[in-house]
Amino acid sequence: GSHRSRMFALLLPPALSLLAGSAPSPAAPRAGRGARMAGGDVPSIIVGGGRIGSALKELGVEGDVVLRRGDAFPAAPASGPIYVTTRNDDLAGVVAATPPERRQDLVFLQNGMLGEFLEEQGLPDATQVLLYLAVAKLGEPPIDGITDTNPDGLTTAKGRWAEAFRARLAGGGLTCHAKQGDEYTKAMLEKHVWICAFMVTGALHGGVTVGEVESAHASQLRALVDELCAAGEAALGVRLEPGAFERLAAYGRSVAHFPTAVKEFEWRNGWFHKISQRALAEGRPDPLPLHTAALQELGVVKEGARV
Repeated sequence: GSHRSRMFALLLPPALSLLAGSAPSPAAPRAGRGARMAGGDVPSIIVGGGRIGSALKELGVEGDVVLRRGDAFPAAPASGPIYVTTRNDDLAGVVAATPPERRQDLVFLQNGMLGEFLEEQGLPDATQVLLYLAVAKLGEPPIDGITDTNPDGLTTAKGRWAEAFRARLAGGGLTCHAKQGDEYTKAMLEKHVWICAFMVTGALHGGVTVGEVESAHASQLRALVDELCAAGEAALGVRLEPGAFERLAAYGRSVAHFPTAVKEFEWRNGWFHKISQRALAEGRPDPLPLHTAALQELGVVKEGARV
């Protein structure tokens, strides 16, 4: 609906849609675009013509193809990254529509914890991106996730096509770090805590902006961030570097105008809620009492409900 198009895209938002006609037809490639390929970017398939998909096309090289809902999978480019910029609930359909021999080339840019889904799809080593890029509206240049605590940027990628993605962003003057293993897992947990903590705290106050969460509700936010970090560290077997709250607060200040709402529950806050449910089922105390109470207050989960 029209309210969707007015909403800001929060990193990789549910607001992205794959509907044909929701984006203008791709512009003709600019002269000299192909010259960028030398730096490691290659012609790519971009699934989704929303804000992030369009931004990746704009940053791209000659030979890129944008796929929208209902389009047939293209014969060319026959190799290279397949950037998936759809909402999370479309992911299973995108994997199914991708020829099996190309599925290792899928690059997932969604918010939330995708690990279990990727395991189920037989893609545990898929390229993943933690996208700290804000695109205010279709066709506008992306705002990089550079903050006062992370002046060299926050966007991070891992896997087969991490370097190609980094090269694509670099061509537009945007930052990206390639990380693997535990270093990526730690970055993934911080981003996950960011979206889960800011959205819940904002929703508890009627959907105030991200900036208001950080400035007016900092102590409530900090308590929730600490709780989510500790439970996430235990679940994933990593330890975050000191200063996680300061880094997350700084990112909040950099996208202060974003709205807050609890969305895509299964992929975001639901991942933490399952940790609570597992503990209670095993007769242990809930390691996330603030988070559980907030979800109950928001009516997202019923008291004592099982997910």
